Amino acid sequence: MPDAAIVRSATPDDIPALFTLIQALAEYENLSHTVTGNSELLHQHLLGDRAFAQAIVAEVNNQIVGYILFFYTYSTFLTKPGIYLEDLFVLPEYRRQGLGTTLLTYLAQRAVSEDCGRLEWSVLDWNQPAIAFYQGLGADILPDWRTCRVTGAALSQLAATQATNS
Repeated sequence: MPDAAIVRSATPDDIPALFTLIQALAEYENLSHTVTGNSELLHQHLLGDRAFAQAIVAEVNNQIVGYILFFYTYSTFLTKPGIYLEDLFVLPEYRRQGLGTTLLTYLAQRAVSEDCGRLEWSVLDWNQPAIAFYQGLGADILPDWRTCRVTGAALSQLAATQATNS
């Protein structure tokens, strides 16, 4: 890890840099077209009255160079809370210096200290460097699970569907 690296919770002043990193992650994943939000909404959702997620940043020489964004889940089978890691991203020029491991370790320590039953996340099947990194840290890639997602018009349509007695 770079000598002057600091890992800490995101503050309001970090939001513009954090949103820029989110855009960089989307570009890396060839998903830039799906970014429809903005830094104001990110601020509201991370630090507003009703926070939906939290962020941890990695700072080097007063520059935010990486982050983790996460939120809490719940496992009915474990009857324990869990943490879902939505994003882990480090700028390319800061990779392979231990920042990703440091960020993930920080979150794992938080999960353990809060008696969470699991820490989980998704990885794109083509992202072999990330898969190898995660497996090197002891993560299992679950082959039997598939992500289900409803967004946009389909979400609105589902919300408007009348329940039937079947």
